[in-house]
Amino acid sequence: MKTRQICSWRLAAFLTTAMLALGGTTHLAVAGAIVATKQITAQASDNRAAVQAKGSAPGMRPAATPRAAEPPPPVVPRGRAYLFRGALGPIFSRGMDRLTEKIQQAGITADVYEFTICSLIASTAIDDYRRDPAPIILIGHSMGGRCALLFSETLQAEGIPVSLVVTIDPAHMSPSVPLNVERFINIFLSKDVLGGGDIKPAPGFPGHYASYDLAEHDEVSHITIDKMDAVHQQLVAKIVQLAATPAKVEGETLPLRYVVPPKEQIELWDSGTAIAARAGDTLQTLASQYGLPLWSLTQINQMPDTAPLAAGQRVIIPRHLVPPLSAVSEPISSRR
Repeated sequence: MKTRQICSWRLAAFLTTAMLALGGTTHLAVAGAIVATKQITAQASDNRAAVQAKGSAPGMRPAATPRAAEPPPPVVPRGRAYLFRGALGPIFSRGMDRLTEKIQQAGITADVYEFTICSLIASTAIDDYRRDPAPIILIGHSMGGRCALLFSETLQAEGIPVSLVVTIDPAHMSPSVPLNVERFINIFLSKDVLGGGDIKPAPGFPGHYASYDLAEHDEVSHITIDKMDAVHQQLVAKIVQLAATPAKVEGETLPLRYVVPPKEQIELWDSGTAIAARAGDTLQTLASQYGLPLWSLTQINQMPDTAPLAAGQRVIIPRHLVPPLSAVSEPISSRR
C-alpha cells in the first residue's frame, strides 16, 4: 500500500511540473494534486474495507473487539437510623443496642438513644436531612416506640419523609402513624401491660403498613421482644435495601394485620397486595404457588383454606418491598 501511495504522489508531482512547464495555470496544478490525493484516499479506504472484510491482514493487528458492558455497581447502603430504648433502657432495652451495632456493620449510620431526649434528636435529624437528604429510619422499643412516632410527627411538620418506622411493643399511649411515613411495622404483644400498643395508621395513610401481634408466642415477653435475632436480621436487610427500593410499587398497597400463630416464624412482610384468582384456585394452592404460609392467607382473607375460588375473585397476599433490579423484585401479581 505504501508503494502505491508513493507512486501516486510522484505522478501528481510530475503532472504538476509538466503543466507548469507547458504554461499551465496554478489552478490546473492544484487540480492535478487534488486528483492524485483523492486516488490515495480511495485506495486507502479500499484497503481498510478489505482488512475489515477478512478480519485481519498479514502483519497487521486484528481490530479491537468491543468490550462487553460491565454490570452496574452494587447499590451502596445509605441512610440514618435513630434507635430509642424504653424506660430503664440500659437494663431492659439492650436489644436496641445490639440492633444498632448490626445496622452499623451493614454500612448504615446508626445511633441509639434514650427516649427522654427524643425531641432533641429529632431537631438534629432535621438539620442532618437538610444538609444531606438520606433515608431516615426510626426504631423504638416500649416508650422508645412512642418516641419514634412522635419523632415522625415532628418531621412531618417540616415536610420531611420517613422511609421506615418500626415500633417494638410500644406504649399504649402512642400516637397513630403519620402520613409522612413510607413504611411502618409494629411488632407487639397485645396482652402486655408495659407495651401492647396496637398502633393504627392515621386516616388517609398512603404508605405500607404491617402489624404483628405475638400474643400467642409464650416465649416472648416485653423485655425479650426487642432481642430476637431473626427479627433483627430481617430489619437490617430492609434497611440496607431502602436506598434502592421505591416506596410506590406496582399494585394496590393494602394494610396487613396479623396475630402470628404459636410456633410460626415471624416474617416481616411490608404490606399486602391484591391478585385475581383463577377458577379452581384455593388459598391452599395460592400459598404453595407464592411460597407463603397458609395462615398468612387465611387470616387476611377470612375464608376456608380449601374453598374453591371463582375466576377473578380478589385475594390479598402479603409481599416484601425489594429493589427493582433485584432477582426477587418482580411484582408478586405477575408471577402467575
